Amino acid sequence: MSGPIRVLLVGFGLAGEFFHAPLLRRTEGLTIAGVVTSAVNKAHAALPGVPVFPDAATAYREAGADLAVIAAPTAQHASLATAALEAGLHAVVDKPFTTTLAEAEALANLAHTRGRLLSVFQNRRWDADFLEVCRLVRGGTLGRIAQFESRYDRFRPQVVNRWRERSGPGAGLWFDLGAHLLDQAMLLFGKPRAIWADLAIQRAGGETDDSFYALLRYPDGLRVVLQGGSLLADHGLRFAVHGTEGSYVKHGLDTQAQAMRGGKGPGDAGWGVDPVPGTLTLADGRKTEALPASPGAYETFYAGVRDAIRNGGDGPVPLRKVLDCMAVLEAAIASSERRAEVVLD
Repeated sequence: MSGPIRVLLVGFGLAGEFFHAPLLRRTEGLTIAGVVTSAVNKAHAALPGVPVFPDAATAYREAGADLAVIAAPTAQHASLATAALEAGLHAVVDKPFTTTLAEAEALANLAHTRGRLLSVFQNRRWDADFLEVCRLVRGGTLGRIAQFESRYDRFRPQVVNRWRERSGPGAGLWFDLGAHLLDQAMLLFGKPRAIWADLAIQRAGGETDDSFYALLRYPDGLRVVLQGGSLLADHGLRFAVHGTEGSYVKHGLDTQAQAMRGGKGPGDAGWGVDPVPGTLTLADGRKTEALPASPGAYETFYAGVRDAIRNGGDGPVPLRKVLDCMAVLEAAIASSERRAEVVLD
């Protein structure tokens, strides 16, 4: 494909405005050709000169786009992405992709049939701290990993009237934050043999899960613990990784998401820099108090999408990995409902 890839941004809420739009605008070879939203004034103010469409069906016909980026509520992902693929567009869908594995598999089959790229926006694969964890684990610094703990906690005691916190398909903290943690863990270790999960509502007036604990069991004794909650005033721990040669512990969140909400993006001073180093403790007793990570790089995702559309390939987040992740996300819900471990195929 010659010339810039024309992108239609479907949805202009938190994800569309603060995550997708800044990255799309700063990725060479991509141009935003239109936005689908009812927040017309907000879209015009943020993206001057970009056409705003009232609905996706109209935009798919009239925007002249090559790629649709689906940043609408999760329950709408399957229908919006299906329509985009049927209209001949490539598609990127915000995590966690769909509300069910069946929807995800149907979309993957449709993309294959239509010969279009379909990918899922898993930006936290390029968090600075996770990239450091990948370097330590894959490089063998920690030896054989025995326990991997990944947390995303926060203190939000009040329930907010928004779709993520209302009862319905695709809502809740497990699908919101758990999808990030699970994708990262499976990128490192693959699909687990089994999962035991506990999803809970802990806040007064809550309608969907605002706390999760998931234990992933692997055949070599590795145990992966994923945890998140909304009532943790002291919520600093991010990673704790323990192996036969040492441990790595990291506090604090990657800074890219907060920077984008403040109007910054790739290329700006300090972009992707994590100000809180991790601690590496080796089995021989040596301890590194400060182990700074290389900068994070969310822009890698859309650069990969661009290259896959132009040159072919699976893109930055291959669908086969996405489908595995959806299967485990779904299994966790079943585990919590049954109060029992679910063995995965």
